[in-house]
Amino acid sequence: MRQFRRGGVLAAVLGLILAATAPTAAAAGSDSPSRYRNPISVAVGDTFADPVIVRGEDGFWYAYGTTDPLHEGEREFHRVPIARSANLVDWAYVGDAFGPDQRPPYAAPGAAFWAPDVRRLGDRWVMYVTVTDTTVSAEGSDYAIGAATAPTPAGPWTFAAQPVVNPRAGGGGGYLWTIDPTQFTDIDGRSYLYYGSYYGGISVTELTADGLAAVGTPTLVAVDNKFEGSYVLRHDDWYYLFASTANCCAGPATGYSVQVGRARSPRGPFTDREGVALTASRAGGTPVLTQNGNQWIGTGHNGFLTDLSGQDWIVYHAIDRADPYLDEPFGINERPMLLDRLDWFDGWPTVNAGAGPSDGNRPAPVTTGRVDERFDTAGLAGWRRASGEWRIADGRLTGSGALTSRTTMGGDLRAEADLRLTGAASAGITLADRVEVRVDAAVGRLVASDGRRRASAALPAGFDPADRHNLAIEVRGKQLVAELSPARLGDQLAVVSLRLDRPVAGRPGLTATGGPAEFDNVSVARLYQPPRRPVPEPRAGAPLPAYSDEFDGGLDGDWQWVREDPAATVAGGALRWPVQAADLTGTGNTAGVLLRDAPNGDYVVETKVTLDLGEETVRNYQQAGLVAYVDDDRFARLTQVAIWNTRQVEYGYELPFAGQPVYGGSIVGAPASTTWLRLAHHVDPATGEHEYRAGSSRDGRTWTWGAVWTFPADTTPRIGLVAHGGAAPAVSAEFDYLRFYR
Repeated sequence: MRQFRRGGVLAAVLGLILAATAPTAAAAGSDSPSRYRNPISVAVGDTFADPVIVRGEDGFWYAYGTTDPLHEGEREFHRVPIARSANLVDWAYVGDAFGPDQRPPYAAPGAAFWAPDVRRLGDRWVMYVTVTDTTVSAEGSDYAIGAATAPTPAGPWTFAAQPVVNPRAGGGGGYLWTIDPTQFTDIDGRSYLYYGSYYGGISVTELTADGLAAVGTPTLVAVDNKFEGSYVLRHDDWYYLFASTANCCAGPATGYSVQVGRARSPRGPFTDREGVALTASRAGGTPVLTQNGNQWIGTGHNGFLTDLSGQDWIVYHAIDRADPYLDEPFGINERPMLLDRLDWFDGWPTVNAGAGPSDGNRPAPVTTGRVDERFDTAGLAGWRRASGEWRIADGRLTGSGALTSRTTMGGDLRAEADLRLTGAASAGITLADRVEVRVDAAVGRLVASDGRRRASAALPAGFDPADRHNLAIEVRGKQLVAELSPARLGDQLAVVSLRLDRPVAGRPGLTATGGPAEFDNVSVARLYQPPRRPVPEPRAGAPLPAYSDEFDGGLDGDWQWVREDPAATVAGGALRWPVQAADLTGTGNTAGVLLRDAPNGDYVVETKVTLDLGEETVRNYQQAGLVAYVDDDRFARLTQVAIWNTRQVEYGYELPFAGQPVYGGSIVGAPASTTWLRLAHHVDPATGEHEYRAGSSRDGRTWTWGAVWTFPADTTPRIGLVAHGGAAPAVSAEFDYLRFYR
């Protein structure tokens, strides 16, 4: 993701909430730490933006970041830095994927490589990466998606001679932002690439079998001017498009966050939890990850992984609001790599059960199991040969027949192995004498059986059993689910479910028939236990009529103006305010603000605002809504707003920093012509900071809650209304009320 500029969770209980919602992890081995703390990239560098993580054939985890300096004062741009870890917590710098003079033939000198995505396709690894400057034009910013291949995740990486997606001329001038690639392999074996950003939106195109060229006609899956940094995975027969939204790089005002939509096809249409399409002008998107008032802001551009217990995790970058820049103010935004638990409730993902990014000690991912075999020693001390011949060479186990672990396991568990059918007709994992999951190349199916029952799923056409794949099996109670994938990244090639006649208990093992198979990274761990319920969202309690106004008798005496607008009138139970050709951001400070004092302590404030911004047409940046206001250089503004062709609910924030005001924002939910807006206020008892969490609703009943912005303890924010951003075409905002609740 490029750096560019564009013009509640309550802290007092956050630690308790995180602890209460932490799942019970599998018992880890001695090499797996029990706790960790963000950022996980601290030993690698001060920044590590746009991260993704894969697990290599050697059992290590590899992380990749965007082109940036890694350290304060270094000023050397690393061309896709690579880090390695045995446990997902302790990372070491491996090197850069590309040398200083290494670039594809179509890249201009000095081109940077942004936002890598690394996948295993066939017998090699492929890295997709943004090439920021090509030879297509002399004007620069003619972005393309390139690809490089390597035999291992550590490299060496070799660029393909041609881009996967060429630079695309924009209808409004310049080149569409062809950036932020992510690859996905569907269950039918077809390979796709998602790419794009604010100028042009996110598209998906099918790839050739080798993954190095786009074919067919791309499909737009997320509207322009709202989304970028996509990541797609398949979960319970749904396809989930994760995408980042708002400004990645506004220093201490960065409100970058991750939203999601889901579909029944990798080409969409993707819709949010309320059924609103991500391609609509009033664009949908359900928040997955957003800042919660702790040290982390700008939480976005995510990757995905699953640990050995089956727990899903989200990897992303964020900004420490106390240290937002690398080196000097207003320079490179400092975005280290963070890792947090990804939970699922009612078919929708959320981070830490909805609590958001963590900044304290947390249960670590499970990276070793009770059975944990990398085959990096000559012996098979933990195994018993039940039949056939088995040998270890080059860190892999090869053989045919049956091999049984000497460790007995039962109950809820997850077992997995990397395997290649080098000559076998069938190979897989046994969990007890009667339970087996195998890749049956002879019939082209993934098969699960327990001696009495059998279930299977077809392997995709063109499936090559001699390529390395990951087989993972989860058993919870009597339910078994197994999946086969290229590299454990949420893109399954086959999924099979089987209802067992009784829970699993016995010795796990490996099996191959009809010839030899190759196994590696075999593990069996206790299955993760998901949190029971999500973190509660803010609710409106008892009304506070003394602080509220229904606009049924003119403005009451508690209102105060900053730059009074005589065009604002009250009649018929509503405040009508023509949208001003003015703004609050920057140093202009020409917009009117209608304010009143807020109650002490925790409260929720709400308004209902109707603003006809139309759809699809460009109307920058007409808006109306709520504001928490200290002065013209420190405020948080929650409005429904026109941003080019889109209509969004933006939660913007301005604060003074290094001698000048800085503005950024986050996106909360999809607006309607009439939108309900809320700010949930809380005072952090430890710091005294004021925390405001934003919420929006399209019907006044179902709420989408988003980011938290904070104000210093020594300020006294007031609450108010605004209607500004542009006078053409003429439109008025209508506020039905302003209500406070305890």
